[in-house]
Amino acid sequence: MTETPWQGDACSLVDEFRAGRRSPREEMQATLSAVAASSLNCISYIDSDGALARASEANISLPFGGVPMGVKELDYVEGWPATEASVPFADRKAAHTSTMVSRLIAAGANHFGLTTASEFGGVNVTRTVLNGVTRNPWNTERTPGGSSGGGAAGVAGGLFALGTGGDGGGSIRIPAGFTGLVGLKSTFGRIPRGPHVEYGNLTVTTGGMTRSVRDTARWFDICN
Repeated sequence: MTETPWQGDACSLVDEFRAGRRSPREEMQATLSAVAASSLNCISYIDSDGALARASEANISLPFGGVPMGVKELDYVEGWPATEASVPFADRKAAHTSTMVSRLIAAGANHFGLTTASEFGGVNVTRTVLNGVTRNPWNTERTPGGSSGGGAAGVAGGLFALGTGGDGGGSIRIPAGFTGLVGLKSTFGRIPRGPHVEYGNLTVTTGGMTRSVRDTARWFDICN
């Protein structure tokens, strides 16, 4: 029985699944339990039932097969909240899934919930009226940075192995730097931002935060 989430990188977690030493469903249950017990306040929405159902059917032959993934709340998953971390949009739902997220899902990543971000991705700390203060796992009196702070806090804090993000002025690089992760701002257009872009279309690139260079390399191979 897996009681705590995997603390290594996503590539090694997939290897564990394939070797039969861990199971995607038990890993997801461990992630959900750890998130519920965490004081980091890095998750703004959880789809527990959906995540567990997907984990039960995970295809571990895929590059990220069965790996729990937090999706930044400025990215979209169809039917999930699309709040932009802003009170006026608290009840809005996403009408589509972001292209990068769709590609990661197709590669086996199991999206279980939304990670906190700064409002509209506008500042480099993750603290909003809608969701409160997200904390750095290395020192909970400090910020994990922003705008992709929730994903960074969760990955660095050992809750899940993959967190999506976007970067216009440091929104991946700063949280990665503040929490000891790998965070790469890609060349513009390297990973598509579609299918619809509502803001930051001239500066923001998409990507994520991981625990290793090889995870980030695999991410880019998947999402290119």
